[in-house]
Amino acid sequence: MTDSTSTLARSQDTSYIVSKNGADQLVNILQRRPDGQVYVHYDGFDKRLDEWIPGASLKPANESSRKRRRDTPSPTPTEPETQPDPLMTEEEFDIKHHKQITAQRNFDKVNFGQWRIKTWYFSPYPLTDSELEDSTGLPGGSGSTSKIPGVNRTTVRSHGRTSDLLAGGLTRSHLSGEKSILWVCDRCFKYMAEGAAWEMHIKQCDRRHPPGRKVYQRGAHIIWEVDGAKDKLYCQNLSLFGKLFIDVKTLFFDCDNFLFYILTDADSQRDHVLGFFSKEKISYDDYNLACIIVLPPYQRKGYGMLMIEFSYEVSRRAGKIGTPERPLSDLGLRSYLTYWVATLIRFFRRLLSVLPPDRLTVTSSGRLPDLSDVLPPPSEDANSRKKRAKGWDGETPDSNSTFASPNGLDGECPPVSTCDSVQHSTYLYVNLDTIAAMRTVLTTSNPDGSATSHVVVRSTLAEIASATNLRIEDAAFALNECGLLGSTLDGVVGITREMVEAVAKERNVKRMCLDPAHVMLT
Repeated sequence: MTDSTSTLARSQDTSYIVSKNGADQLVNILQRRPDGQVYVHYDGFDKRLDEWIPGASLKPANESSRKRRRDTPSPTPTEPETQPDPLMTEEEFDIKHHKQITAQRNFDKVNFGQWRIKTWYFSPYPLTDSELEDSTGLPGGSGSTSKIPGVNRTTVRSHGRTSDLLAGGLTRSHLSGEKSILWVCDRCFKYMAEGAAWEMHIKQCDRRHPPGRKVYQRGAHIIWEVDGAKDKLYCQNLSLFGKLFIDVKTLFFDCDNFLFYILTDADSQRDHVLGFFSKEKISYDDYNLACIIVLPPYQRKGYGMLMIEFSYEVSRRAGKIGTPERPLSDLGLRSYLTYWVATLIRFFRRLLSVLPPDRLTVTSSGRLPDLSDVLPPPSEDANSRKKRAKGWDGETPDSNSTFASPNGLDGECPPVSTCDSVQHSTYLYVNLDTIAAMRTVLTTSNPDGSATSHVVVRSTLAEIASATNLRIEDAAFALNECGLLGSTLDGVVGITREMVEAVAKERNVKRMCLDPAHVMLT
């Protein structure tokens, strides 16, 4: 183990208190600088909040504060391992040390187009030649690149193996000032260590959009499908950049087995990348998403939900019930819970409505109306609908139109501007025969001669999950989290329309951001 890594292990053994935002926070020191600065991790918080602070601001933690520490065992400053376990493969041994190696960000900021963004996590960018020369003057430097214990071969400029990539950023944790800034082209994602080289590159880079093919286009927003085997270098650079903001996934440079879906926003000159997600070409667990990131300048604008909805649309068109790859980060879990709850709420709203949201009255002559299988009226062809340029997504359909898929699935168009909260939601992919089979309409007479109709539904959790194209465990988790599994009688869960609307208001359920009519998959 290198001196720098040993320092990390010894430093984590002591906790301190620091005042942040007017409150005392328990921190662990990960590294110290000669100038008195210390790199700390806030106990109980995500690593993306780790930062350098003045050492003078630290106060020793008392015993009661120590008890609040998580149960994660701290590394001990014992003799380091020199050889991997004989039962371990070299790759497994690399991963074993991944958490310790990536405990600290190797770049403080990244210059990306017009943005200078604070990074969240470590990303194994290979060292440049100038950095290899500078490493001799760093604490623990020996004139050669740091190596992972037990790995004989470490070529930092190679993109071939995980061990090379992890070792490539070990000494960058000592950098500060301009050297702590990474320069990345926002067109091709080529990375540079110096601003002068970056400025020269962007004057020559003529890429106007990601490689690959369009699979979704609505106004200025486009999703591109890029094959990791065909555009390997682009996807490798994209993965390295995304790793600056993704922690729970281990990065491998073998992109051949992955498809990348890149969301862009177009102007008159070119397409600007907003975020992306990746998925395996062949997943035996039917995972529809491996990792997802919306670039920090574009977060909280609905782009993440658009990509999640698109990933489920890809699964639906493939005849599969997908789910994201585990583990999920804290932000990923929050986003997926929002999607699962919203999908179920839209389904229950449609299921527990006597009439479809686009039909206000039913007229019949000579007999009582049969409300059990009331269907929405035929919709116009998607290509002939009137459109207007307005809103965050560019072109939007006329607000009075409806969408119908070739498979007898119904849905309601999104709003003309943003994904606002609505009483009725959206592009609901449920076969109408399925709804009719699950529903019973109970009509009772009133004293004045009129009648009141109520919808009664009896179904299993598996039927609900199948109808909404969700995994059973995902549907059960979402129902439990929003409180709809709390009312049981003899093992039967009762859900009323009032309960559904209460959850919709509490969770701020919104319309779908995706318009299936604009999906270009065949």
